Amino acid sequence: MPAFNNLYGHGFIRAAACSPRVTVADPLANAAETLKLFRRAHEERCAVLVCPELGLSGYALDDLHMQGPLLADVRTAIADIVEASRDLFPVIAVGAPLLVGSSVHGCAVVIHRGRVLGVVPKTYLPNYREFYEKRQFASSFDAVADEIDIAGQTAPFGVDLLFRATDIPGFVLGVEICEDVWAAIPPSTHLALGGATVIVNLSASNITIGKAEERDLLCSAQSARCNCAYLYSAAGVGESTTDLAWDGHLAVFELGATLAESPRFSEDSVLLSADIDVERIVQDRIRLPTFRDCAATLRPELSALRRVAFDLAPDLDSDLPLVRAVSRFPYVPDDPARLDQDCYEAYNIQVRGLRQRLEAARIEKAVIGISGGLDSTQALLVACRAFDLMGRPRSDVIGVTMPGFATTDGTKSNAWKLMEALGVDAREVDIRPLASQMLADLDHPYARGEKVYDVTFENVQAGLRTDYLFRLANHVNGAVIGTGDLSELALGWCTYGVGDHMSHYNVNASVSKTLIQHLIRWCAGNGQYSAAVGRTLRAILATEISPELVPADESGAIQSTQAKIGPYNLHDFTLYYTTRFGFSPTKIAFLAHHAWSDAATGAWPANIEPDDKVAYSLEEITRWLEVFAFRFFAISQFKRSCVPNGPKISSGGSLSPRGDWRAPSDSSPEPWLRDIRRLKAQLAAAKG
Repeated sequence: MPAFNNLYGHGFIRAAACSPRVTVADPLANAAETLKLFRRAHEERCAVLVCPELGLSGYALDDLHMQGPLLADVRTAIADIVEASRDLFPVIAVGAPLLVGSSVHGCAVVIHRGRVLGVVPKTYLPNYREFYEKRQFASSFDAVADEIDIAGQTAPFGVDLLFRATDIPGFVLGVEICEDVWAAIPPSTHLALGGATVIVNLSASNITIGKAEERDLLCSAQSARCNCAYLYSAAGVGESTTDLAWDGHLAVFELGATLAESPRFSEDSVLLSADIDVERIVQDRIRLPTFRDCAATLRPELSALRRVAFDLAPDLDSDLPLVRAVSRFPYVPDDPARLDQDCYEAYNIQVRGLRQRLEAARIEKAVIGISGGLDSTQALLVACRAFDLMGRPRSDVIGVTMPGFATTDGTKSNAWKLMEALGVDAREVDIRPLASQMLADLDHPYARGEKVYDVTFENVQAGLRTDYLFRLANHVNGAVIGTGDLSELALGWCTYGVGDHMSHYNVNASVSKTLIQHLIRWCAGNGQYSAAVGRTLRAILATEISPELVPADESGAIQSTQAKIGPYNLHDFTLYYTTRFGFSPTKIAFLAHHAWSDAATGAWPANIEPDDKVAYSLEEITRWLEVFAFRFFAISQFKRSCVPNGPKISSGGSLSPRGDWRAPSDSSPEPWLRDIRRLKAQLAAAKG
């Protein structure tokens, strides 16, 4: 059975870009330097390595590219690399000038395990400012052959080539060269629509002030638009500086995000590697009909693309951990500036959504049940800001704390402090007398003095609270503002029809529990509210997450949500990768193990308390993953099928049946649970 901790077993590949030190017009020396980086990429187990444009000759040679001795040495250099590649793992794309027919083409020669898979010529030749390529080179438009004899082999020649790894699902390589990505319709657009998930760009690209930013913009945008990974390699040290300069810029992008970028202006050869999630790219395309529709409009052109198959043959029996950063909190950025921006946007989406609903329905009051917990706190903050923007007094927000059989002094005190500090209409209704009467009417054992705290005991309290809030809203021409969050809805941790499940409008509907914590931290720290509000918010953040429906046990321990259903840290992680990308439990476990196995490594979001910087073992991850799979796929969909309106917050999605998530209420969870059973067997075998 393959090793669990091997990135190639989970839809990833490791990819590299390099910028070798160039010896101008000496192909054999350049081949030797390229081979050094090729062997380093092999040691790192990179699946693909991209080199700069015309790297075997040097780019800035002008008319020397048309010299016979140089072109002959280029072919010798290619043959040397082909021979050396027999014992090396990566597919390599090297840049070379090649005589094809009566024209010299700037080419990418794609080589793997002693085989020239294909040769891709450059399409768009710059002939402006400092570039005069049309003097020496022909475009792919001018090609007179679709095959080339090279290194003792006959290989396909053309821009219509795709290179598909038969043993790595989804890994299809496309190639373009430098100026191609500057074109209005880059060749990589057609290659991606034809199936390429990884595009490499062999570039020379001299450096001028501000050009590196332009490159990043183009490559990042192309990876986002084409839903692919994009590797960029530029010429660096040693290239001729007769009239130009070079910075050896290397970068790797995935779906618009920068995975890795090299320092520029290095004094030596540089290799940059990054782990690309090919499966994520494939899954993203599955969810984007726009991508498929665009491909359909080009069906004749795309069907004519030539597909070259090869076996990558990665070693799956040994560990090869990810080196890529995986955020512990997919809904919460690690970068402080991005976190501040995301909190600002999330908070204002909630506020604007609520304001629009209140004004459109001509609602006079907002009614919220305030527990002293996270969710009702965030809903109250949002409601207060919405009324501020409408120019209406906060006293039109009615906050009601409703102590029950398990309400603690701490949460009740925090609820009152928060309502008073915010200046809302604060009220208290003790639900215990009515709850006791209902339990007696039901002939529940608790009414006879027995300590039976079952689901009926809990839901009697939840139902009474919700019933009171709705009737109060009727009485004051108000709307009940929902407090239940995305994480609870995913797990079905809400009482159907009442409690956190039901309201007139739910501002937290697509906000995960982990994001709500950071939104409250953001509100506490950015000066939007008074110092008294900030102190109470911090006290609420430090409180155990609990529904407070079951009295504390004999030791004084209160009912803990996370002890019952698992840590929200892990559940939010699983939720994101389940709904956003459709990953298998095994892959999610692999990612979670990488992100959460060591609290001392990796970035944490700002303002996390030291005690909250926790780690989870693989056994814990697998245990709670199974809980999530059963609760999410087996028992909770019917609750999600009838949720109130609420604004979508993040690209991680919502679970509204009118939006991001549509599923039957009676589907089987077996495909996910079977995958978890296979994972458990794999981990047990590795231990044994």
